[in-house]
Amino acid sequence: MSAVSLTSREHQPRHDWRREEVLALFALPFTELLYRAGTVHRRHFDPAQVQVSTLLSVKTGGCPEDCAYCPQAQRYHTGVEAQKLMSTEAVLEKARQAKAAGASRFCMGAAWRSPKDRDIPKVAEMIAGVKALGLETCATLGMLSGEQATALKAAGLDYYNHNIDTAPDFYGEIIHTREFQDRLDTLSHVRDAGMKTCCGGIVGMGESREQRAGLLQALATLPAHPDSVPINRLVEVAGTPLGDRHTSAELDPFEFVRTIAVARILMPKSMVRLSAGRESMSDELQALCFAAGANSIFYGEKLLTTGNPDTERDMGLFARLGLVPMPVEVDADGHDHAGTVHASISAAPEAALA
Repeated sequence: MSAVSLTSREHQPRHDWRREEVLALFALPFTELLYRAGTVHRRHFDPAQVQVSTLLSVKTGGCPEDCAYCPQAQRYHTGVEAQKLMSTEAVLEKARQAKAAGASRFCMGAAWRSPKDRDIPKVAEMIAGVKALGLETCATLGMLSGEQATALKAAGLDYYNHNIDTAPDFYGEIIHTREFQDRLDTLSHVRDAGMKTCCGGIVGMGESREQRAGLLQALATLPAHPDSVPINRLVEVAGTPLGDRHTSAELDPFEFVRTIAVARILMPKSMVRLSAGRESMSDELQALCFAAGANSIFYGEKLLTTGNPDTERDMGLFARLGLVPMPVEVDADGHDHAGTVHASISAAPEAALA
């Protein structure tokens, strides 16, 4: 199928994208691709509004996985010290701060391969406590069993983040301690439990354009498109395999913008989030990403174990571009959705790419 003949199918969600179709979009002239992505974006969102989000790390470092990009893996020497799970009261104090600052959703991350069954009641207590404050809840805790997902949903968890990281055919170059199918199984458990999903990946890890297309194809052919799609640009952290290799050139900025634009076209109703790597992006690059359909950012001093643009810079950029934080939208049941604004409440290192 040619790139030209794709236009009539770009405006509504599809789950049958083929790799060659995705590559055809990547190959469009840059301005044509941005035009198509911007058109799709405007059909579903106000292009002047950007969702502003943050995470609280409730358990940092000490992860047994070998993800080649991650400074939280205990096998790498990155200067990140393992910390115990925060107490429920400490988490709730942060949640109170978030609510006082205007947040309506509170996100918790833990650096686990997967939570042990004995951890679930502790996390469930946090979730229930945050929920009792009138906040929506989200979490990223690693792999979940069906029973664990059901327990977290019963405690009040609304959203769960679990990235697929990269294309299936490149996955084995980055991670060896968890199979790609394990990630799909967790996403299935989350959906079956009735929670919403946040799922994306990382680019700039040495993958080819075809493999970047494969990442987006894998996301766009899930049974349900993720509600949020974080696109991370690799942050090379010293001590990690990808941080120490010194052999890869940084992903071309225009290629990153193309990735954002294709994600917007493939998943027209999802929030497309600029996530890790934003600290090193120029204002001009971020502006191009917003023009290409990105409509969510992480906001605050820290994201994961890497820096994030400070809030003053973010608000200054918003003012220069005429952008505003996306307002909260509340349904008949009192739940907020795509327009949630998350206040920045902690500079602590975060637990997982999101």
